[in-house]
Amino acid sequence: MQNPPDLRPDLARARITETRRDGQPTIGMVSLGCPKALVDSERILTRLRAEGYGISADYSGADAVIVNTCGFLDSAKAESLEAIGEALHENGRVIVTGCLGAEPEYITGAHPKVLAVTGPHQYEQVLDAVHRAVPPSPDPFVDLLPATGVSLTPRHYSYLKISEGCNHKCKFCIIPDMRGRLVSRPQKAVLREAEKLVEAGVRELLVISQDTSAYGTDWKERDEKFPFVSLARELGALGAWVRMHYVYPYPHVREVVPLMAEGKILPYLDIPFQHSHPDTLKRMARPAAAERTLDEIAAWRATCPDITLRSTFIVGYPGETEAEFQHLLDWMDDAQLDRVGCFKYENVYGARSNALPDHVPEELKQERWDRFMEKAQAISEAKLAAKVGSVIEVIVDDVDEDGIATCRTKADAPEIDGNLFIDEGADGLNPGDIVTVEVDEAGEYDLWGQLRT
Repeated sequence: MQNPPDLRPDLARARITETRRDGQPTIGMVSLGCPKALVDSERILTRLRAEGYGISADYSGADAVIVNTCGFLDSAKAESLEAIGEALHENGRVIVTGCLGAEPEYITGAHPKVLAVTGPHQYEQVLDAVHRAVPPSPDPFVDLLPATGVSLTPRHYSYLKISEGCNHKCKFCIIPDMRGRLVSRPQKAVLREAEKLVEAGVRELLVISQDTSAYGTDWKERDEKFPFVSLARELGALGAWVRMHYVYPYPHVREVVPLMAEGKILPYLDIPFQHSHPDTLKRMARPAAAERTLDEIAAWRATCPDITLRSTFIVGYPGETEAEFQHLLDWMDDAQLDRVGCFKYENVYGARSNALPDHVPEELKQERWDRFMEKAQAISEAKLAAKVGSVIEVIVDDVDEDGIATCRTKADAPEIDGNLFIDEGADGLNPGDIVTVEVDEAGEYDLWGQLRT
């Protein structure tokens, strides 16, 4: 998806304050796309810093710039090409990696002066390209591997990627072609990384992958059928907020919801439903059984009444009829999801959905998107209004110069959900503080509250 300039992780959130030593080679990073790509960027920068490279927060201070691209939608490809062009103009020495790197000719056709192009999660190839462009010059008395690595997010939260790739074959998606089949990280490695993050002061872990609830099912020899459940249990014992993203609604997800009810992990599920009508889902080749989805939602809410459900949907998918779209609107009334995003269908180069018949005209896609978002907004507004008067915990993300604190509730993931604002008495708060507030006002997507002592 596209990143607005003020939300680009490389521009808005990186806190890089280290001083460049004499003769130290320095690399800049532009990180586009989803949080999974952001984790790749952090790993690349961590490796480079361990080799003695400095990290520059701007183009002018860098000997070369790495652009980590997104290639999921045509609009994201356009943004990636624009970012590459900007880096070439401002710096001139550019290495391209990430999902769009799986199409090197597409990149070099637009920008023939890039130094190298590598595909997603090809860490060694990126390092090799950097070495060729800017040879390392480590100082053995200064350059040591940092204990917590380089972070492109605020210090109080971090993404925790537990697997790579995906085994599904959704017709609108080319991620399996770019990132391969599901490969889960060893549970010990995930937990070790999570422990180090918490020890370093991270208060919230955002668990991400292409298919989080399938974690570990690629292991032929395993002690349990669904390792996702035990991983959630172990992460919930670390004392941080644990938020689950990209969870397919498999039946075994029910085993994780009690952990939410017990306060072990956050009562929050980010589930990519994409649509509700069985015929649309069939054309999408989606893995979920649509007819059972409402039953699953009811079961989750029965176990954990406070659970927040977030999802994304596609409108205007090839062949979508007015009846199928109306089914989605009616389903939204029944499901009453808390947080909802929506995309208008786009053809993606290499996706099988491109060849489907009966593509929906652009103006009709827009009209359906408007109707869908009007429905989602009304549901959100009603749900938030019901929170007025409640007392809840929030995590502080920022305190501005006017003393207004921007916070998130347990129902809000960073950058994609709403906020809770404290506009009085917040001067003493710092990012990462977890405080108690009383909600006194609600809007369409955000809340306002007062500190409770």
